[in-house]
Amino acid sequence: MGRVMIINGSPRAPKSNSRRYAEIFARYCPVETDYFNLTKRNHRELCDLMGRYTDVLFVFPLYADALPVGFLEFLKVLEANPPVHRPVISVLINCGFLEYTQNEIAMQMLRFYGRKNGYRLGSVLELGSGEAILGTPFKYVAVRAIKRLARSVGRGEYCTIQATMPLSKRWFIWASTYYWTRYGRKFGVTKLQMQTPLIEDGRLPDIGG
Repeated sequence: MGRVMIINGSPRAPKSNSRRYAEIFARYCPVETDYFNLTKRNHRELCDLMGRYTDVLFVFPLYADALPVGFLEFLKVLEANPPVHRPVISVLINCGFLEYTQNEIAMQMLRFYGRKNGYRLGSVLELGSGEAILGTPFKYVAVRAIKRLARSVGRGEYCTIQATMPLSKRWFIWASTYYWTRYGRKFGVTKLQMQTPLIEDGRLPDIGG
């Protein structure tokens, strides 16, 4: 029987959507799963544990068309400290864009990493509109795709899966603008304030009186 190690590579791992995706995966995976959040201090520990598993599932969001920095740092440590028995690596990557193809550059990076370091790539789920999809009527799209991913990894029948909201670009832009505007309002942040780069520095200008 196989055994799956789930590593959440999101910078917001404990409170992330990636954690919710991992929970759905574990619910439907037909073999034993163990879940771990990636932190700044547990890279070597996770590397040492990895050899005990037949499969590893990396779950993380797309950051600037690539891998999150913390996850990249972990991959460097893993390259220097590989397990004796390398597991099959599967991936669940999600992006906030409607097009799941936006994840492809990050996946190319992981494919290259796997070839260079002797890891077989298993199943891949490229999920579009991942930031908000679980809070919409289209949650079933994500759950259905993750269920398929879980079964493929658990059975060793690896495949590539893509999924996103069944919306046109126009409707997706409208819906996402509405979602983030309402989300900001909960914290006293206006739409105009969210449109300024100063918000990244934690400085919210007084716009519009």
